[in-house]
Parts: sequence; structure tokens; C-alpha cells
Amino acid sequence: MPHPRVSYRVAAAEQSGLPAASVDLMTVGQALHWFDHARFAAEASRVIREGGLLVCASYAVCEITPDIDRIVDRLYTDLLDPFWPPERGMVENGYADIALPGTPLALPRLAMSETWSVADMLGYLRTWSASKRYQRRHRADPVELIAAELENAWGAGTRKVSWPLTVRASRIGVG
Repeated sequence: MPHPRVSYRVAAAEQSGLPAASVDLMTVGQALHWFDHARFAAEASRVIREGGLLVCASYAVCEITPDIDRIVDRLYTDLLDPFWPPERGMVENGYADIALPGTPLALPRLAMSETWSVADMLGYLRTWSASKRYQRRHRADPVELIAAELENAWGAGTRKVSWPLTVRASRIGVG
């Protein structure tokens, strides 16, 4: 539900239309790799007030158990590697090569997690952009190539699925 003290708008990350020094916190979730980094850094520096925060988060491949992770990795790497866009490499290296404005902040290791059935996991794997590109090219579902093995390794019931988060944060205009 919309909050009365929050303004909602759609704009390019590199040209927000926000007034200068009008933002206390700017967050970017799973999108920094798509931005024009130099232009975004300039816009973030312009709109975040002195002492404000820029926080950019992303996640790569999930972790479940070593046996299941090997199966998912085979899909991710062996089957889908040619179908990932080049920008995916920035996610995989934790945005390490992207310069952010401000003074970097040290953060603890973070993760997000969910409790899923094998059907949930197979459905998630089908949402990957590389899975969709593979399917358009080959007219076949790449997840089917690992589904039986994944179902066998998963077993009955639910499992905890964790995504280690990369979170880069900086304080603007201080230090």
C-alpha cells in the first residue's frame, strides 16, 4: 500500500529527476549491472544528501546442499553459460569492478533464504533469463535436462534455499 510520506515515480537510474541533495538513502536491488555506471554515480552523488547512504545489493546462485548445488551449477554453467548476458559477470564478481561514489562501508555477510519444495526450485530455475533464452533458441526447457536428478537429490519435503548477498554501501560526502 502506498505510504502518504513516500513519493513514487519511475525514472532512469542515471537521470532520476529528483532535486539535488534530497535523498537520505538510495537503494539498488539486483540492477546495478544494467546501469551506465559513471552516469549513475554522478546522479547518486547529486541527489543523496551529505551523510546519506547508497546501498547496492545483488545475489548470484543459491546454495542448498553440496549435492544439489552441483546439479544447479551444471545447469547454470554447463548448459546455460552461453545464454547469460555479459553483465551477469558483474553480479558474479560481487560488483567488485564498479566504482561507487562516497566512502565505502564495511558490512557483515548477509544472505536471504526461503524454504522450498523441489517444485518451487524447478519453477525458480525456469525464471532465469538464461533459461528463457535457451528455451527460445532450442524450443526445449533446459531445466528438464536436470529435473530428474534434482528431484532425486532433493528428496521429499522442503529444504532451505539461501542466496548469499553482495551488498556494497557507501556514505556520500563524508570523510
